[in-house]
Amino acid sequence: MTAQPTTQPTTDGTTVVCRLAQVPREGGVTALVRGEAVAVFRTRDDGLFALGNYDPIGRASVLARGLLGSTEVEGELVPYVASPLHKQRYDLRTGRCLDDPAVRVPTWRVHVTGDGEVVVGERRE
Repeated sequence: MTAQPTTQPTTDGTTVVCRLAQVPREGGVTALVRGEAVAVFRTRDDGLFALGNYDPIGRASVLARGLLGSTEVEGELVPYVASPLHKQRYDLRTGRCLDDPAVRVPTWRVHVTGDGEVVVGERRE
């Protein structure tokens, strides 16, 4: 189990949530960003993604504990997180549920600074 990140809002509207080393490869952590629980994921190749932590199908805040994977959709490799509850898969890039396209979770911009801090930016929909 990794340490829970401590969020630090910045003056430009972004939030420093943790250091990259605190996000396990092929895993996630949860941080409170401007009042919303955000799951930050790190893929095997150090890709970073930020989704809402709330699973709308399982009706629980659990997505940060989901399993990461990828699948081919229409000839494109899509990275996803599978909910630990009912295993619905959410596209890490868009938040769209791969098993029910009518369902989505919000996504946020996320990046790593030169100092190794993970920064969550604006919410995308």
